[in-house]
Amino acid sequence: MRWWKLLGLAGVAGVAATGVVIARAERKRRAYTPDEIRARLHARVGEGVTAGEGTSGEPATPS
Repeated sequence: MRWWKLLGLAGVAGVAATGVVIARAERKRRAYTPDEIRARLHARVGEGVTAGEGTSGEPATPS
């Protein structure tokens, strides 16, 4: 009957490890200032437009 105790302990350790990973990612995401986020979004939109896409994500139609 000890195997189920080990299985339960492994499950608890897995849940705790997942929580740590999520908390670390959330902290990293919230570390950006609004100006940094805006600049990154503008850069991504600029990359999409130079690659031939419109701002809506649809491919640009040739005229």
